[in-house]
Amino acid sequence: MKQCWRWFGPKDPIELDDLHQVGVEGIVTALHHIPPGQPWDEQSISDRQSLLSSGGFGWDVVESLPVSEAIKTQSADMAEHVSAYKSSLKALAARGIETVCYNFMPILDWTRTSLRAPQPHGGTAMLFDLTDFAVFDIHILKRIGAEDEYSEKMRHAAKTRFLGMSDQAKVQLQNNVTAGLPGANDQWSVEDVRALLGTYSGIDRDKLRGNLIDFLSEVAPIAQQLGLRLCCHPDDPPFSLLGLPRVMSSSDDYSAVLDAVDLPSSGATLCTGSLGVSSDFDGPEFVRRHGDRIHFAHLRNTKRIAQSDDSKPDFFEAPHLEGDTDMVGTVRELMAEEKRRQTDGRQDWQIPMRPDHGQELLGDLGGHSTPGYPLIGRLRGLAELRGVMAAFT
Repeated sequence: MKQCWRWFGPKDPIELDDLHQVGVEGIVTALHHIPPGQPWDEQSISDRQSLLSSGGFGWDVVESLPVSEAIKTQSADMAEHVSAYKSSLKALAARGIETVCYNFMPILDWTRTSLRAPQPHGGTAMLFDLTDFAVFDIHILKRIGAEDEYSEKMRHAAKTRFLGMSDQAKVQLQNNVTAGLPGANDQWSVEDVRALLGTYSGIDRDKLRGNLIDFLSEVAPIAQQLGLRLCCHPDDPPFSLLGLPRVMSSSDDYSAVLDAVDLPSSGATLCTGSLGVSSDFDGPEFVRRHGDRIHFAHLRNTKRIAQSDDSKPDFFEAPHLEGDTDMVGTVRELMAEEKRRQTDGRQDWQIPMRPDHGQELLGDLGGHSTPGYPLIGRLRGLAELRGVMAAFT
């Protein structure tokens, strides 16, 4: 697998030159300054490539070319936004970029309640705590109908915790939950979230999946003609939040969508951390089932916290080889898939991967790292993954 690294552009606190010391082979990035629904122009893409080239790297994967809320909900601007997406794909193809990651999560990207939860070894990790999320949902956001979606025990725990929180802690929790994608949204306000929730009125799981399939039916044929690979990232976490549907939370979800738009250009981003929050996830089996359509891999690990809700567990970002996902088995299957592709003569035999999310360790500490994307924590993860890969070479 090609060992890549997510870099958030000129504002990323990590310098490109330093990544050569890490052993990085390629870069995953995006034009975060261009809003969803607006086209990426070839000049802006070329400028980012020039910046990467000056640091000794190429642009291996786009993450992400965001799908707008208008496309997800099929609202008034959908046709214009789909057209812009196609235009962006054409501009990327013209610059020789072939792999494009996206997601179809409603409103928010990954969701955590703590961005720097202390760990026993002295570092920190991102964490999701359902009680804290219920505090946000019921008492800060004050979403209509929120209380009905939690057990009486959880409602009581959330109320008790809310009453014991300082104003500063409440603001911090709100900021953590609405952090969105680093480099893209500075922050969602509760008013923003309430307004966006209203746009999902009447959209259930089947409807949202249908909207995803409709979107792919429009853009995947264009990607196929251009020689591009689209890869959908799973829901993070893989269960409903804020009463919103989730449609890419399991291996079966991927089968439903990939079978509906059965083109090589329409594929999967395997994120072992997102899918691994579910106790039903089997990483090696996912690769055996969907291997020929996996265009990109996020290799990270999460650990479910004992005695939390089985359907919506508390979890934290674990060291790459220490969580609930069988990382060694998953890497073994990914490398076996690469060998199959080589045997079949596929030009895209090498799967780009990156160590995703990392604990903050040593020099990462102090609040200067982008949450989830520290230098040393990801360096440790990549080194561990590189060792596993070497064992199967």
